[in-house]
Amino acid sequence: MFENKDLEERVILFCVDLDNGEDVEVNLDELEELVKTAGATVVGRLIQKKDGVDKATYIGSGKTIELKEMVEELDATGVVCDDELSPMQLKNLEEIVDTKIMDRTMVILDIFAGRATTREGKIQVELAQLKYRSSRLIGMRSSLSRLGGGIGTRGPGEKKLEIDRRIIRDRISQLQRELEDVKNHRDVMRKQRMAGDLPIVSIVGYTNAGKSTLLNHLTDAGVLEEDKLFATLDPTSRNLKLLNGQEIIITDTVGFIRKLPHHLINAFRSTLEEAKYADIILHVVDVSNPQADNHIITVYETLDSLGVENKIIITALNKIDKVEELPIIKDFKADAIVNIAAKKEIGFDKLMETLANEINKCRKYVEKLISYNDAGIINKIRKSGTLLSEEYREDGIFIKAYVDSSFNI
Repeated sequence: MFENKDLEERVILFCVDLDNGEDVEVNLDELEELVKTAGATVVGRLIQKKDGVDKATYIGSGKTIELKEMVEELDATGVVCDDELSPMQLKNLEEIVDTKIMDRTMVILDIFAGRATTREGKIQVELAQLKYRSSRLIGMRSSLSRLGGGIGTRGPGEKKLEIDRRIIRDRISQLQRELEDVKNHRDVMRKQRMAGDLPIVSIVGYTNAGKSTLLNHLTDAGVLEEDKLFATLDPTSRNLKLLNGQEIIITDTVGFIRKLPHHLINAFRSTLEEAKYADIILHVVDVSNPQADNHIITVYETLDSLGVENKIIITALNKIDKVEELPIIKDFKADAIVNIAAKKEIGFDKLMETLANEINKCRKYVEKLISYNDAGIINKIRKSGTLLSEEYREDGIFIKAYVDSSFNI
């Protein structure tokens, strides 16, 4: 989807190691996955151990020269920083290294530009791109003009670099108005779902944890599944009938990632906030990833930044078929933990049983005699609640059930 056969981008990754720890290699591994997803090939890495980031060139003058030599030696077409570069750093690096300069934010924005398919998604991505690039036009203009395509030029970005800041500001204002209209529509749709008495479950998780695969295998949603970061971007909602007959609405969300650009968080806030209005958070974790514990921390930090709190959380430890021994996962915020393998539909019965049990904890238990004239209420309970038993008597139908607290019976 992202590959351009006429242009093979060969890039070098670079970063500053502030903590003198092992995490730097893990971070670069993730950056390499991002770069691959965007269609480029990683040909080298450069790590600078420093107590602080250099304000002028990020990695310091000596390492900048070394980076330039690596570019020439490895025949690289660009370099990618694991952090977001300032306009000054971007400009100075471009002048010294004399190649295309990119950073982590630019790569993520580029991936999002290729993944967006709906009107809302395209507006959100363009808005995030323009806000990011508007302050970096001087540094990026010469850098991106070196190559006719590749990372950083997908979506509306390339042509926007040829216009001035005033026009960009006007375009940002227009996009914000359009996004507000879309947000209002989303709010209406959300209120309709919430008014429908069906519990809402929001799937969240680190990118590539298997959220879309889980939604597809539970509901036949037909969402794109790929073993790539941010395989799906636009949220999808589907109805799901649990084993006890209870119907729920289950919604997929965009994957989270370390250092998710704040421009994207702001632009995608209405989409990400689907979790804020859910009754239950279904947190999918890839247990086959050695960084699973860190991914859990990132997800909760993102949820906190969105104001998602006081929710029932079910953590689904996914891809258990890929590990010989299940690792010890520390998720102290989870109300329940279930082991699954979404692609093979392992553990689905237990997952749906857990969903039903946790939903019932939010509800009121009722025992009531319903007259035969009001028997239609029972069908409503079957759909939006949990009907435990029904006993037909001469004077009516005696039921035991869990119903929503607002359900009048």
